[in-house]
Amino acid sequence: MAILDEASRHALVSAGARWYALWTRSHCERLVYDQLVTRGFHPFLPTAEVWSTRAGVRHRIHTPMFPGYLFVRHFMDKTGYIEIRKCRGLVAILGEQWDRLAAIPDREIDTIQAVVDARVPVLPHAYMREGQRVRITRGPLADVEGILVRQNPKQGLLVLSVDLLQRSVAVEVDCTWVSPA
Repeated sequence: MAILDEASRHALVSAGARWYALWTRSHCERLVYDQLVTRGFHPFLPTAEVWSTRAGVRHRIHTPMFPGYLFVRHFMDKTGYIEIRKCRGLVAILGEQWDRLAAIPDREIDTIQAVVDARVPVLPHAYMREGQRVRITRGPLADVEGILVRQNPKQGLLVLSVDLLQRSVAVEVDCTWVSPA
């Protein structure tokens, strides 16, 4: 589920569009995503490949990186809020009320997008706020920042978080490619 091209992104940013988290019913992330696309919104549903076994056969499937959530970039006015709320399977747009929604910083969504684009293995991880913040200096995740929680001479575990959702994912990184942020 790719994000916007650079021209569309620039147009939304200049219009004051921000990222918001949408909380969905269980297993309804794709349903809400499809309805938003149909209605002309710009949703982002980050997914990760995982192994699944059905009828004794193991295969890889795409599952939401943050189960129960997806994101939408929009300049939120009352009309847009109501139109988004009409989506079947949507529980809420996170925030206090329509004019006081909790926006997600662009850098957090950009980080998640970089991980999706790099197609690196993603592992669910407990949400964390403490630990050393690092920046990847080389490779497919260059310039991505996160929290380094495990380090051995070659591999480390980098945790990327979306603060509003209090959810994190972890990726293994080459520790020679990290530097303090």
